[in-house]
Amino acid sequence: MPLTFANTGEENIIKKVGGNHDTRKFLENLGFVAGGTVTVISEIGGNVIVNVKDSRVAVSREMACKIMV
Repeated sequence: MPLTFANTGEENIIKKVGGNHDTRKFLENLGFVAGGTVTVISEIGGNVIVNVKDSRVAVSREMACKIMV
């Protein structure tokens, strides 16, 4: 399921990062890699704030839809 459907406060394992090459590279640089964990902190106006690799990161709804957990 896409990251946008994950429950707040629940730790999830990243299964796949989709999108074109540039999008995947951008998300990988932020720490979104297959096998890694991600926790949704909050969702504001469709944008998602997550904890990934001990960092708090905000991603747009469009980007969050490309991250499968």
